[in-house]
Amino acid sequence: MSEITSALPERLREIVEEFAQCDGREKIELLLEYAERLPELPEHLQEARGEMELVEECMTPVYVRAETRQGQMSFYFDVPQESPTVRGFAAIMAEGVEGASPQGVLAIPNGFFFAMGLESVLTMQRLNGMEAILAHMKRLASQAIEGGL
Repeated sequence: MSEITSALPERLREIVEEFAQCDGREKIELLLEYAERLPELPEHLQEARGEMELVEECMTPVYVRAETRQGQMSFYFDVPQESPTVRGFAAIMAEGVEGASPQGVLAIPNGFFFAMGLESVLTMQRLNGMEAILAHMKRLASQAIEGGL
């Protein structure tokens, strides 16, 4: 286990390792599988998209909402169906950090996704989108700590 993956929440580490074991086309197919698995918004957010934050650094409109209960974070994403790569990133992050503490989210190394080997099949612009999603999630985790949530 590398230094990067050892700092990840357990489920995110499993996802990274799953991608690392795939080659070329398999990585894309797995990313698209994650895109299909992005859950619908929970009922309490269905009518409250205005309460979600836009990840402004993304070229695709990505909306995210973080909730913290008993020190564990959940992230909810709203990403257009016609953006499967970004939906895949969002699904990986939502699933990978589910239940992590805000401190655990902040400890995720920037660029951790390079351990997935996605740079061999995606453009840097796409990877920048994943980095933007992570940066926004870290801002929300910081706010959760500051707010004592």
